[in-house]
Order: sequence, then structure tokens, then C-alpha cells
Amino acid sequence: MRDTVTAYVALGANLGDAAAALKRAVEALGQLPLTRVSRASSLYKTAPLDTDSASESSAPGDDYLNAVVALQTGLTAPALLDALQALELQAGRERPYRNAPRTLDLDLLLYGSARMESARLTVPHPRMMQRAFVLVPLAEIAPDAVNTEALDAVRHQAIERLGDSGV
Repeated sequence: MRDTVTAYVALGANLGDAAAALKRAVEALGQLPLTRVSRASSLYKTAPLDTDSASESSAPGDDYLNAVVALQTGLTAPALLDALQALELQAGRERPYRNAPRTLDLDLLLYGSARMESARLTVPHPRMMQRAFVLVPLAEIAPDAVNTEALDAVRHQAIERLGDSGV
């Protein structure tokens, strides 16, 4: 594999067999061109949360299953985003309204040390620091990527680790 970057991707689902959807997504991520999965967090269960609003509140739908994976990839960040969105569509992802329940949600959190902002892509992910369902599994596989203050800021959000094995 040519020069690669470590990218972190958050996975979430709360429709259908969410655990199976996340497992299939991790397998599909490992099949992307110039990409391999290097680490995967445990599965976590969280209540739907609307962190996009001014004050955190519950969002509609069943509890989510969440995880984070580390990828070694030779894809550019925009190409990786395209691939993530294609995988979401293959999994039946629909976007009828903001924070709608999902068959699969894949968010590019970090792409090496890159900082970028465009109409399509912002890295680091602009809301990752507000979300325990991102920070806790990210800290599990990349402790240096999450500081204690960030974890303390989301400690009030309910999150439950499911088992000791990764996705």
C-alpha cells in the first residue's frame, strides 16, 4: 500500500439489526481501495441524542449501537467521504429529516492531523467533541486522540459498553 493516513470513522445504527449492520460496515470499510481496518472499538449502546440543537435533547428512535474504527488509507479525505456515503446508501440509509433513525451512519472524524473545511467536509468532525458515543469508543482505540477534559464534558451522556470484543 502506498503512503497512508490514519483516519477514524464513527459508526452508528438504530434500525433493523444494528449490530449486524455495523459488522458488515467494518468488513466493507476493510474492502475499500487502498484501505485496511487497523483497530475497532467495542460496541456501545446510547440513547438517540440531538447534539445539533442549542441544548442537548433526545432525538426520535430506538437506542443506537455505536463504534469507532481506525483505518489506514491511501484515499484522500474527499474520496473516503464519498466511499462512506456510498456504504450508507448500500445499507439503505435515508435522510428524511435531521437526526432521523438510521440503518447506518458513518462519520469521518479525523484524517491524520489534517484540518479542512469545505461545504462537503469538515475535519476534525465539527460535533465530535459533543458526543460521548464518539469520544468514548475513540478513546478506547486511540487514547492520545481524546483528552480527559473532552471526556469529562460528555460524562453526563449515558453510554454502555457491550462486551469486550470489537465490532
